[in-house]
Amino acid sequence: MIYNEARECMKREDMTALQSERLVKLVRYVYDNVEFYRRRMDEAGVSPADIHDIRDIVKLPYTTKNDLRDTYPFGLFAAKREDIVRIHASSGTTGKATVVGYTKGDIETWSECVARCLSMAGITKNDIIQVAYGYGLFTGGLGAHYGAEHLGAMTVPMGTGNSKKLITMMVDFGATAIACTPSYLLHLSEVLRDEGLLDKIKLRTAVCGAEPWTEKMRNEIEARLGITAHDIYGLSEITGPGVACDCAEHAGLHVCEDHFYPEIIDPKTLMPVRDGEVGELVFTTLTKEGIPLIRYRTKDLTSITHEPCACGRTSARISRFCGRSDDMLIIRGVNVFPSQVEAALVDVQEVTPHYMMIVDRVNNLDTLEIQVEVEAGYYTDEVRGIEKLTKKIATVIQQALGINAKIKLMGPNTLPRSEGKAVHVIDNRKLV
Repeated sequence: MIYNEARECMKREDMTALQSERLVKLVRYVYDNVEFYRRRMDEAGVSPADIHDIRDIVKLPYTTKNDLRDTYPFGLFAAKREDIVRIHASSGTTGKATVVGYTKGDIETWSECVARCLSMAGITKNDIIQVAYGYGLFTGGLGAHYGAEHLGAMTVPMGTGNSKKLITMMVDFGATAIACTPSYLLHLSEVLRDEGLLDKIKLRTAVCGAEPWTEKMRNEIEARLGITAHDIYGLSEITGPGVACDCAEHAGLHVCEDHFYPEIIDPKTLMPVRDGEVGELVFTTLTKEGIPLIRYRTKDLTSITHEPCACGRTSARISRFCGRSDDMLIIRGVNVFPSQVEAALVDVQEVTPHYMMIVDRVNNLDTLEIQVEVEAGYYTDEVRGIEKLTKKIATVIQQALGINAKIKLMGPNTLPRSEGKAVHVIDNRKLV
């Protein structure tokens, strides 16, 4: 057996015992090696000696994205610098990246978890899988890549940005599986249709993630390509893709809960909610060595069930996400906060603090338009001046967000004002 498939079918009492054993070790490990957690636990009046089993997790303090940003870049690392073999990072809310580090053991665990997820999608060592997530600091590409290799599948590291080459290789190589964002896969289906190549491909399954998508979108992908499409979930703070995935039943995403302990809490009271109730998803990384996190608040809203699945797996399942408890947007797989735009525009003297982000989905790809209000003294009808300022703002935004946006200059006092909380986002994507 290439990976620990048996863990997906453990009896609940055995899983609980394993989680308890790992939590006790984790708490001692972070208390001894991470000043942040030692201080937090001391402030909360809890010590490693107070943690005896998984039920004691409620005694421990939460961790947030702000904590990672405030300790940038390596303040939450528990492993020694020489034991960190890889760094990944995602965008932060103010331009500072959220940095995570992996030991060799972390990479092996991550690869195994992704392999489990690919297996849930019916992918085996006999498949040829194209990985069309972005490679680099983003966890999607390398995460899916290592998981596919761990499974033993022939892995084609396509990355993003060259659809024509991807499709050529999909046909020529006889690719049977693909890992990418769902919106990109829909786009590829249109290109295949327009090129008259739909009957030339051997694709049979897809593992899609990095952005929210609906059951309707899944059905459309499957109908267009004649494949099965599966939802994979992960976030760089926890490990990357491979935290959870849905099986052939499509009745929730199975969590690799021997490595990532899930909780659902009320985002207002921070108290646990019952199975089936919607709340904020919280994870504790039971086995991570590089940057272990205790009770990390993901801000994703979902529910959980511990009932066995019809597929035979007994692992906990989370439902399709129904929103977030913060204002983060996911655009083309990139985390984007309105506050990033606000922080970027502060340094542009020609504009006011008023802006509007309009997110849409055109030809199955996310688009972002940012309307920026120009100061009266700089507003002009002169074409060259408009083009120069537009280019300047576009560059500033691209550097802040990591993605390109269409910039639309607005005249003074044209964007709406609010006496309450300002509205800076109009999301026209139909995600429900």
